[in-house]
Amino acid sequence: MDKLVLFNNTTRNKLLNKRSGESKFGEHIKMLSGISNIYEQLKSLDVNYVIIGFPEDIGVFANYGKTGTAKAWDSFIKVLLNIQSNEFTKADKVLILGRLDFTEELIQLSTLDQSKKKHIQKTRALVKEIDTYTTHIIHQIVLAGKKPIVIGGGHNNAYGNIKGTSLAKGETINVVNFDAHSDFRPEEGRHSGNGFSYAYAEGFLEKYFVFGLHENYTSDKLLKTLKKVKFINYNTFEAIEIRKELKFKQEMQRALNHVESKPFGIEIDCDAIQNIKSSAETPTGFSLNKTRLFLNFFAKHENASYLHICEASPTKKSSKQIGKLLTYLVTDFIKAK
Repeated sequence: MDKLVLFNNTTRNKLLNKRSGESKFGEHIKMLSGISNIYEQLKSLDVNYVIIGFPEDIGVFANYGKTGTAKAWDSFIKVLLNIQSNEFTKADKVLILGRLDFTEELIQLSTLDQSKKKHIQKTRALVKEIDTYTTHIIHQIVLAGKKPIVIGGGHNNAYGNIKGTSLAKGETINVVNFDAHSDFRPEEGRHSGNGFSYAYAEGFLEKYFVFGLHENYTSDKLLKTLKKVKFINYNTFEAIEIRKELKFKQEMQRALNHVESKPFGIEIDCDAIQNIKSSAETPTGFSLNKTRLFLNFFAKHENASYLHICEASPTKKSSKQIGKLLTYLVTDFIKAK
C-alpha cells in the first residue's frame, strides 16, 4: 500500500475551523494510527464507514475527457471536517482513511498529449496500474466489515470498487449507477468509460442498472447492446424528467428490484447533476435534491455495500460549492441507516 497517505491529526488540525460553542464533524471522526495491518485495525474499530480519496484524473484523460477530477478530494475534505457534529451526522461512526497518492502518475500525465494515440495508450496502462491499488484498498475495507465511501477521480475507479467488493464478499455484486453515460464501452484499454464492461467481462459484476442516461450522448450501437443483454437495465433522463413517460420514484424502485438481491454498489457520477463542474458538465440534468433523494433511497437498503462519487471537477471559484455538494451526498449516505 505504498500509495496510501493516511489522514492524520496534523492534516485535520490544519483544516479544522473550530468555533466556541460548536462541535465540528472533524473533531469526532476516527483515524488509523499507522500504515501496517490496515485490515486488522479497521476490523477492531467501532465505525461503519471508511472515507478514502482518489485525487486523480488519469482515467478521464485516457477517455479523451476534460481533466480536473484530481481536485475534488481537497475541495471535499475541507468542507466535511467543518460541518456540525450532532445527532444527525454521526461523525463517531466514520473513519477517514486518507487518500491514494498518484502524484507520480499525474506528473507523467502533464507531459502527454491527448491527440497522440501512443500517449492515450500510455495513460490506459497507468489506469490499469491504478486499478490494482483501488481493488486492494476496497477489498481491505469491505473484508473488515465496513462500507467504503470513495471520493474523487474519474469513473474508471468503479472497476476497482466492484472487484474489491466482490473479492471481499466472495461473490459477484450488483451496481446502480446514477449517470448520464453507461460507461459500458468496449474493452479497448482501461479508461473512465469502461469500468463496468471490464468488471462484467472479468466476472465481478452480475447485474447493472444505469439511471438517467442522456439520450443525446449514448450511441445507437451502445443502446442496442444495453437492450440486448438481460443483466443490464436502464432508463433515460429525458423519459423521466422531460417527456414524463416514467416516474422518478417508480424508476428508483424498478432499479432497486434489479440490484437488491445481493450486495450492490451505489455509483454517483456528477456528470448527471445539472450545472455541476464535472468532466462532462451538463446544462440539463437531475437537480441536486433529486440526486440526494436517489442516494437516500438506495443507501437505506441492507445490501448497499459502498458509495462512489466521481467526476466532480472543481475550479478555484467552484471549489467550496463542489465540497458542499460532495459532503451533502456523503452525509446522506451515512444518515440513511
